[in-house]
Amino acid sequence: MRHRVKKVKLSRTAEHRNMLIRNLVTALLKHERIKTTEAKAKAMRPWVDKIINLAKKGDLASKRRIFGYLTEKDVAYKIIREAPERYKDRNSGFVRIYRIGPRRGDNAEMALVELVDAKVEEDTQES
Repeated sequence: MRHRVKKVKLSRTAEHRNMLIRNLVTALLKHERIKTTEAKAKAMRPWVDKIINLAKKGDLASKRRIFGYLTEKDVAYKIIREAPERYKDRNSGFVRIYRIGPRRGDNAEMALVELVDAKVEEDTQES
């Protein structure tokens, strides 16, 4: 029975799923906007909130937990440096998810995931 089970398995083993979410969170905090499937976006949203709240807290234990979770040190330094002043008025809800339609190959529902008030440079190249 699945009583009160919140975790989405994403058709992966526990180790693979945990590493996938860690990589997605790191990529989102690095680029501030990523494109992924809707299920993965919904699975990673609580983790981004936890990491940003730890960065806002700012004590040594929180910094060590951030470095232990994120896969790139420069991203950890960036979020520790920027999060307290950037999100001082916000307690949660740091991630915005936009549905962008099905993927061409397998018809998976895709989503654009971005940090709230992201500073992303738009691509200036024409396709």
